[in-house]
Amino acid sequence: MPGLHQLKPSKNSKRDRKRVGRGNGSGTGTFSGRGSKGQKQRGSVPFLFEGGQLPLIKRLPHMRGFTNIFRVESTPVNLETLNDFAAGSDVTIAKLVEAGVVRKKNARVKVLGDGEVTKKLNVSAHAFSKSAKEKIEAAGGTITDAPGVAAPASAKAPVADKAPAADKAPAADKKPAAAKKPAAKKKEAKKETKKDSKDESE
Repeated sequence: MPGLHQLKPSKNSKRDRKRVGRGNGSGTGTFSGRGSKGQKQRGSVPFLFEGGQLPLIKRLPHMRGFTNIFRVESTPVNLETLNDFAAGSDVTIAKLVEAGVVRKKNARVKVLGDGEVTKKLNVSAHAFSKSAKEKIEAAGGTITDAPGVAAPASAKAPVADKAPAADKAPAADKKPAAAKKPAAKKKEAKKETKKDSKDESE
C-alpha cells in the first residue's frame, strides 16, 4: 500500500493551469486570449455603456415608470365656486353641470378647500378634502356622498355567522353478527356423518 507521500491524483483528473503571456508558442501569448487591444480588453466597460453616446435608457424616457391601473381621476371643484349658489340650496352634480362648473354628468367630483364658504349649502359630491368638509360644516351646511361612490377598501362587509351544522342523523344500528357455532359441535357433526357413511357401505 503506498504511503501518504506517494499519493497523487488519478490520471487526467487535473488540468494544468492556463499560463497566459508566455510567448506565442504557448498559444496564449501576446494578447493572452483577450482579443485586440483597447478598452474591451481591459475589462473596464460599465454595464450598458455605449461608448459615450446618449444611452438607450435616456434616449427613451417615456419607457420609465409605470401606469397605475387603479388610479381614479376626479374633477376638482373649489369652495369659492360654491358661493355662486343661493344660501340653503342643494348643490348636486347635476346643478354643477348646469352652472358650467363641471362639464360631464358622469364625472367624479371632488370638493377642495380652496377659498371660503359664506353660505349654508348642502353639498353632494363623490369626495371631499378634509379642509373643505370642515369649512362647509362650519358654515352650517352639510355634505353627502353622491351615488356611485365605491366603498373604501378598509370597509369590509360583515361576515355573516355560519349556520350551525345540522346534527347528523344517527347511523342505523348494525345487525348483530350471527353467533358462531362452537368448533367442537362442528367436529362432532363431521364424525357422525362419517360413521353413517361407513354403516351404509357395510
